[in-house]
Amino acid sequence: MAKQPLKDKTEDTTFIFGKRNYKFMFIGLIVIALGFILMSGGGSDDPNVFSEDIFNFRRISLAPTLVLIGFGIQIYAILLNPNKK
Repeated sequence: MAKQPLKDKTEDTTFIFGKRNYKFMFIGLIVIALGFILMSGGGSDDPNVFSEDIFNFRRISLAPTLVLIGFGIQIYAILLNPNKK
């Protein structure tokens, strides 16, 4: 059996994603994190008292919408062609 020659280690490595892709990914991660931060909290200090704060607009509508928008930005960042100007 013939040995295969070793590849030259001086080959130019290229990244799959470009600078714009990483910018959009970072923005998407920030939007997702903001959505989860807005969803948190709303609990009562006393376990015997029910708090209506968990049903406000911020936790029911705004935060999940931000998370979905963040995932949409992530998908856009992955599908964005880095070679196209």
